[in-house]
Formats: sequence, C-alpha cells, structure tokens
Amino acid sequence: MKFHASIEIMPHKVLLDPQGKAVTSGLQNLGMNQIDNVRVGKHITLEIEADDKASAEAKVEEACKKLLANQIMESYEYQLEEV
Repeated sequence: MKFHASIEIMPHKVLLDPQGKAVTSGLQNLGMNQIDNVRVGKHITLEIEADDKASAEAKVEEACKKLLANQIMESYEYQLEEV
C-alpha cells in the first residue's frame, strides 16, 4: 500500500523564532500592523510504501524523530492518507 504524509514542523512556542520575528517586522514595515506573532516552520510531504496504516505511521514517526524534526526545538504533527 502507498500512503501520503503531510508533516508540519514548528518551533516550540516557548522558544524564540528569529525567522518569525523578521517576517513580523517586515510585514509591519509594509504597513500591516494588524499582523503579529508570526511563527515560521516547515511543511514536508512524502510518500511511503507500507503494509498498513500503522506501519506507515511508525515510519513517519521514525523519520520525524531521527531526521526531520529537532525535538529539542521543534514539534511536529502529520496527517497520513492512503493513495
């Protein structure tokens, strides 16, 4: 079976987000003062070949924990669907 994973990785809310601060500042310099607290993260999509959904979820978890997300600084969420 083939699955499609959509992964969102964001910095932990308690940590400073320098990219988010820069984007917030840039938007406010453009006159968009009503926008504040921008957070910048990563969106990753991938396809997985697995026997079932549980196996696919385990592979996504492993990929996130071992490579895609720095768990000290980032959290992640994902959605998985069969294709």
